Amino acid sequence: MSALRMADFDYHLPEELIAQEPIEPRDAARLMVLDRTTESISHHHVRDLPDLLRPGDILVFNESRVIRARLFARKPTGGNVEVLLLRPQNEYVWEVLVRGRVRVGMELMILESREGAPVAGAKVVGEGEKGVRVLSFDRPALALAEEVGEVPLPPYIHRPLHDPERYQTVYARTPGSVAAPTAGLHFTPELLLRLRERGIESLFVTLHVGLDTFQPVKEEWAEEHRIHREYCRLTPEVAEQINRAKLEGRRIIAVGTTSVRVLETAALAAVGGCPDAEPCPWRAVAPYEGWTDLYIYPGFRFRAVDALMTNFHLPRSTLILLVAAFAGREFILRAYEEAVRLRYRFYSFGDAMLIL
Repeated sequence: MSALRMADFDYHLPEELIAQEPIEPRDAARLMVLDRTTESISHHHVRDLPDLLRPGDILVFNESRVIRARLFARKPTGGNVEVLLLRPQNEYVWEVLVRGRVRVGMELMILESREGAPVAGAKVVGEGEKGVRVLSFDRPALALAEEVGEVPLPPYIHRPLHDPERYQTVYARTPGSVAAPTAGLHFTPELLLRLRERGIESLFVTLHVGLDTFQPVKEEWAEEHRIHREYCRLTPEVAEQINRAKLEGRRIIAVGTTSVRVLETAALAAVGGCPDAEPCPWRAVAPYEGWTDLYIYPGFRFRAVDALMTNFHLPRSTLILLVAAFAGREFILRAYEEAVRLRYRFYSFGDAMLIL
């Protein structure tokens, strides 16, 4: 396979098409449907999904919940810094990003608000790549974040969110993400019920989304990029239902690129392609719980996913590489061109596409 130049996964997006707030109701978002067999494009709304899918299809959702990952802290010198929780090493020790200059050994005071009183302490105990620091908290960090933290929004959203629950899916259950699995933001309880009434099943997996997912790839060649590990889980019960559906010829439809990465990690586990996995090559997926750094770009062989619902992604990102791997680079870039022409809304609070 020839090398992939990241410049070939770029496109022009007028800034006014970056959605700054979610649409109401959630399922009123537009939905571009791409047919990979005919390479045709049609235009609908998310609320039309029950009529666009088939009875027997299975939708796979990521039920991870966004945590209040942004904390405010003060240095011994009196200067304030922002701390963004990324990944836990254990209950008390987390990898973080710090906005402000800190060094290993420095003691920080965690504040109850941006200018509030101290409520906890943390010590810088290590450094990682790309500006990552390791903090050891004197209280369980996740509980502390839920008490005094803020939900972080992507840097391209410049308006405050009046209701933080609008940056959560309606089915979010397992805290751990620092950014929302945004394709799922389009679903309402009523839409999920209508889908079930049409014989379209819903299954749930977990992948705790890290910030690296949304960062542009800075390397010139796609193959040189490395993505951070993220925790994911696909339970034995869900694996059994997916394997039965695949044997019966029913479609597995991933809602979001995070669900794709869980499913394809579990598919690699089924053939022994993941460490510590029990090989079972006659199955589409194996149960899996652990870390994944699965990086999907054109040339990847999909084993579990038959269709994908996703948002419109940043140029030169790992996410646009993934959808190009699934649908073809030329087809995806043509679809994005049409989305710009028809003034679709882009990124986290934007519209969606369904790739069949």
